[in-house]
Amino acid sequence: MRVDDRTLRVVLAEDSVLLRDGLTSLLARFGHEVVASVGDAEALVAAVAEHAPDVVVTDVRMPPGFQDEGLRAAVGLRGRRPGLPVLVLSQYVQRSYAAELLDSGDGTGVGYLLKDRVGQVEEFVEALAEVADGGTVVDPEVVRQLLRRRRDPLARLSPREREVLALIAEGRSNGAIARRLVVSEAAVGKHIGSILAKLDLPPADDTHRRVLAVLAFLRA
Repeated sequence: MRVDDRTLRVVLAEDSVLLRDGLTSLLARFGHEVVASVGDAEALVAAVAEHAPDVVVTDVRMPPGFQDEGLRAAVGLRGRRPGLPVLVLSQYVQRSYAAELLDSGDGTGVGYLLKDRVGQVEEFVEALAEVADGGTVVDPEVVRQLLRRRRDPLARLSPREREVLALIAEGRSNGAIARRLVVSEAAVGKHIGSILAKLDLPPADDTHRRVLAVLAFLRA
């Protein structure tokens, strides 16, 4: 992943005023513009209609019920505008929420991060840029829980292949995976080929399609 040089126009939805203001300041520091900052799902929908942002950042639980209002609004927005990039923040790993979000729209330009990830500033900003570019970014803890849910089919994978699969699902490129694991890109390519073969997934050259294919298997 990379930090994009372009300025992103962001609609931010978060009921906590403190976190909302903090995110607004953080995004401005990296050259992005929060065109609307709202505290509930209804205002989120209205803000997207008014501003047509490059990307939406929203919490899952919002007023009035503090259940899944933010997520439902995001899924509805992507249903009406499939290419709308959305990065969802959540306090906890909630598998059904992650799966529904990943299934929304046309399957591209979507992210699911835990709020703790916001504290890792550069990673958060990189994730935002990746989602805005049409990529898929999923928090490592969400990936681990999805992997545990699909324990049996993944039993055929070696420990190193599991590592590579988790990094793929996070949206990392072959080069980034190679640097993380201190191996060559050729070795990463071989691992990926083996993973796709063992999981009966078709090979794909496009990174985004590859990530989506793996995530589709994990959440099936």
